Amino acid sequence: MANAKFREQAERLLARAEVTVNGQAPWDIQAHDERVFARVFAEGSIGLGESYMDGWWDAAQLDETMARILGAGVQHLLPRNLGAAKLALAARWTNRQNKKRAWVVGDQHYNLGNDLFAATFDSRLTGSCGYWKDAQDLDAAQDAKLDLICRKIGLRAGQSVFDIGCGWGAFMGFAAEKYGASCEGVTISEEQVKHIRERYAGLPVTGHLKDYRDARGTFDHVVSMGMFEHVGPRNYPAYFATAERLLKDGGLFLLHTIGANKSINAIDPWMDKYIFVNGALPSVAQIGRAVEGRFIVEDWHNFGPDYDKTLVAWRNKFESNWPSLKEKYGERFRRMWNFYLLSCAGGFRSRNIQLWQVVLSKRGVPGGYAAVR
Repeated sequence: MANAKFREQAERLLARAEVTVNGQAPWDIQAHDERVFARVFAEGSIGLGESYMDGWWDAAQLDETMARILGAGVQHLLPRNLGAAKLALAARWTNRQNKKRAWVVGDQHYNLGNDLFAATFDSRLTGSCGYWKDAQDLDAAQDAKLDLICRKIGLRAGQSVFDIGCGWGAFMGFAAEKYGASCEGVTISEEQVKHIRERYAGLPVTGHLKDYRDARGTFDHVVSMGMFEHVGPRNYPAYFATAERLLKDGGLFLLHTIGANKSINAIDPWMDKYIFVNGALPSVAQIGRAVEGRFIVEDWHNFGPDYDKTLVAWRNKFESNWPSLKEKYGERFRRMWNFYLLSCAGGFRSRNIQLWQVVLSKRGVPGGYAAVR
């Protein structure tokens, strides 16, 4: 009887999103275990994600399922649960991204295995949103994004660039190969540094294993892609102070980040537990407060829908490469990775989250900055 009661409640909420249980549409939820409904009401997003990982439910088009649920705001109608409350309190009262804790996401996520990321991402291992304006495939979209950044900062041959959170070195390698720049960057992942040293040997590209707050030197330009989501609101002032210190007068700083529609201190609890521990998406207001007095905002570009396309492309590539990964990672990991990629795609499709590129200068570009698209 209890399971039936929770199912009825779930069906009423899902109706707001035009999603049905065991329906015929590809975005409808196929329930394999009736306990799933009680689990979601008790545990929120963690219950939703973990029950999917456990095979309790499926959806043929999971990205659209999540887009409909998030777009209708169904997640806000679930009762408050203890796990979400604890995460909110911890994010509010502690610095979950201090120097000691900043390394945790490297161990949990970015050190999972370069084979996994090569099977998911483009050939450069660019772990952030592609730019699909004129692109037809994943590699082209990522190269277009990297070129867009180079053009936005006005990169010229012989200039130096520092990459805060350089990942597997995609931007640094592209800027060195295509623009003749010399590049340095920092990451908290040993696997990423190893990849950079192997792939870009012979190029003026250096990846350092260190916290961004310990970066030193001055550079013509500074960039940061897909890393600000790990910084946390308590550390935004230190982050922008670091960028300001690294940037030469007259240079430009480009920030590429996922953004939230309102100010929050932590990401979704399931995402925090399984993918990006200690993550937090910034809002316009939070970025504005942190750059005030340090930088002038020259340009703010939102192309969040492109992340939907990027995530679907990542998922499709991952699935095509799964036979070579399944022995190492296992079926529950496969379902976790699919839930991560497709639920995030749904978030961008519903415009629940955004993707921003913000161009910043110290004292303003003389005569004004000409926006690049």
